[in-house]
Amino acid sequence: MPTRDSSANRRIANEPSCPVTSIDPQDDNPSSDTPPSDTPTARMLSWARNSAVYRLERQMMTEKQLFDAITRKARQKFEDISQEQLKAVADFAVKFAYDLNALNDADYAQVSTQSAVRSGKSKRAIAQKLSVKGIDRETAAVALEATDDLYAAVVFARKRGFGPFRRGVLDDKRKAKEQSAFARNGFSFEIGRKVFEMSSGEAESVLRKDAAT
Repeated sequence: MPTRDSSANRRIANEPSCPVTSIDPQDDNPSSDTPPSDTPTARMLSWARNSAVYRLERQMMTEKQLFDAITRKARQKFEDISQEQLKAVADFAVKFAYDLNALNDADYAQVSTQSAVRSGKSKRAIAQKLSVKGIDRETAAVALEATDDLYAAVVFARKRGFGPFRRGVLDDKRKAKEQSAFARNGFSFEIGRKVFEMSSGEAESVLRKDAAT
């Protein structure tokens, strides 16, 4: 006589068996040995370090300038590089430069501003240039705080032969040309008029005063 569980036993015996296999934790990622497309390769990162050092040894740069330069060059060097890799490589280069204390936008703004004033650039022109280089408004404002537009305008006049440095005869056409040149280069009407009407002695006094400070 069959036991109570014989039917159940027959059902289990007749069912196909399910082989038990061990699961490799990496089987769900067949490309685990290959970096994802958004991850830079070791070669890319090594190049980014060397490229950052090469550039910063030759000239002072802003964060934006370095980021853009690395992005542009990496796109040329690595044909199959993805947009995600490009950004990661540039970010890596910027962080590396900061870790070396080789990047400082505030220092760049100060040095660039002082040089621009000595070459006759107005505050407005300098601010625009700093913005293009990626300097934020607050940093630019600090750098521009101590600049003297009158001094810069006198330097500009000396370079162009305007106002107190004029050698030719002043007529209406010449007057209009000089005044419009001051305005185009970012100097206020008041500053332009003041320099336009200066004597050569007054202009030299402005230049000496700034040189002494």
